[in-house]
Amino acid sequence: MPIATLTNLSLAFGTDQILNRIELSIDPGERIAFAGRNGAGKSTLLGLISGDVVEDDGNLWRADNLKFVTLSQDLPERSDITVFDSVSGVFDELGKQLAEYHHMTAQATGDDLDTNRLSQLQEALDHGDGWNISHRIEATLHRLKLDADATLSSLSGGWLKRVAIAQSLVLDPDVWILDEPTNHLDLEGIEWLESLLLDFQGTVLFVSHDRQLMQSVATAIVEIDRGKVTRYNCDYTTFIERREKARETELEHNKQFDDKLKLEETWIRQGIKARRTRNEGRVRALEALREERGKRISTKDLKLQVDSGISSGKIVKETTGLGKSIDGKLIIKDLDLIIQRGDRIGILGPNGCGKSTLLKLLLEELTPDAGTLKTGSKLQVAYFDQIREQLDQERSVHDYIAEGRDFIEIKGKDLHVVSYLQNFMFNPDQARAPIRTLSGGEQNRLLLAKLFALPTNFLVLDEPTNDLDIETLELLEELLVEYTGTVLLVSHDRTFMDNVVSSLLVFEGDGKVQEYVGGYSDWVKGANTHKSGNTGGGNNSTNASTQTGSHQDRKKQKAADQKRARDLDKLTTKIEKAEQELAKVNLEMGEASFFNKSPEQQTATYDKVTELEARIMTLMEEWETLEAS
Repeated sequence: MPIATLTNLSLAFGTDQILNRIELSIDPGERIAFAGRNGAGKSTLLGLISGDVVEDDGNLWRADNLKFVTLSQDLPERSDITVFDSVSGVFDELGKQLAEYHHMTAQATGDDLDTNRLSQLQEALDHGDGWNISHRIEATLHRLKLDADATLSSLSGGWLKRVAIAQSLVLDPDVWILDEPTNHLDLEGIEWLESLLLDFQGTVLFVSHDRQLMQSVATAIVEIDRGKVTRYNCDYTTFIERREKARETELEHNKQFDDKLKLEETWIRQGIKARRTRNEGRVRALEALREERGKRISTKDLKLQVDSGISSGKIVKETTGLGKSIDGKLIIKDLDLIIQRGDRIGILGPNGCGKSTLLKLLLEELTPDAGTLKTGSKLQVAYFDQIREQLDQERSVHDYIAEGRDFIEIKGKDLHVVSYLQNFMFNPDQARAPIRTLSGGEQNRLLLAKLFALPTNFLVLDEPTNDLDIETLELLEELLVEYTGTVLLVSHDRTFMDNVVSSLLVFEGDGKVQEYVGGYSDWVKGANTHKSGNTGGGNNSTNASTQTGSHQDRKKQKAADQKRARDLDKLTTKIEKAEQELAKVNLEMGEASFFNKSPEQQTATYDKVTELEARIMTLMEEWETLEAS
């Protein structure tokens, strides 16, 4: 029997139709991921299911005696209260009594103990099921590895996120609702959250941009697109395959729709005589067609591009024996590193380990305590900052991008600001609005728009993936792979790292920062090989080579490894482009109009197919040879 059913349900905010006559049923024990671009209505739908949002029309039924609990996106405010106090606070007055009892028994002894007050608290807890709740709090804190007596002001963002998770889990939900639960968590925290969700015995409904989390956890995917809801009873990878097939079908329908619209537009623009006698019903039908066409939104509208500026020197950054401590804590020790033009390097490590500190050292915003840093020539740096310090919330979107001008220069050409912003899916109304009216994902997209408007050959990105929807993430990945400059980025998105970077800098503790060739999965595979005692190849051989020999030897080894990685990327791009071209030609040959062409034209097309197939085969052989080397 379902725990919740939505029937013919609609919801609008002003003139924006968020959900339009949707149907959805949720069964007990399911783990459902909600997918869709920013602003599609994912959080709104979760709010409807939890009862925090009221529908405009239709019916929403929830099973009786079920507890729906939502994990807040906001972190607990940093203060001097303890973790125990913060978590027990969700139980209101009983929680305050528990916190007071906890402090009295933990701190007071003998004559210092107020026995009268303690007796009052015990009686209140007896009557209010306080002991069971106390046990649940302690068990939850232990499970989440939280120190009950630590103050919130002493915790990092990742540990504050654990406190927020404890606040929702301790309520013992039947249906646990999580909106972007991986925000503020490092890789270890995300993997821990995966296991927590998999072990949870109730129903899980969640929104996340972490594709690997969705693949590991979700038993079904619900996609929200232009007010419609589609349920896919499969894992995330299968969902992507089915969604792409559905979109191919939609493209064909859109083509037929556009052909009809074109005919109607031609009819409406006929001469005066025709307009005098035109069918008003047909006019209304045309207006409906136009309205439907206007609602169609495609991710193709998002056209990310970077002005790569001039080429930098071959060596971008070089460090020798670099060291840095902050407040007596060793962050980086004896770092030897060479960043060359065209490198795409990811930085991994737990929260608070020093990833942003390393970026600031390389950008010369911080001074090292030891070692040397050399910077190459002709560098044009663009820095995407993690905490959006650059955004003045009261400025308009237009003014932030163009600094008061109407045109900006992209790759040597003037482009109107509104047109440029439309490339990033901002409509004209949003362009005139203050930044504070944008969602978190839209603000991140705005930062990217600003960043990509700058002529740059060295992109430094600190957590660029936070709050971005998956389709924007995929487009950003494509952009970074094709970008001809140098990229240095911090991210906890494992799939993003796999798809973008050619090497990793990993914080391994005690100030050690080690470089590994490959992406996140390559690093995990190498780490597991190392643990099992196999010192045979892969990352371990890279690790060994970077720890032995002279600085010049390491330099040569790194150059060779990175050249191989770049060559593999270039070959992969060539293969993809050739396959896309072949698919386009095959599609052309499948059209009925193809056989109306002259024999010479048909023969030329057949020859092109043969040439493309041969090129793909040659490129694949080159890729296999290079991969095996």
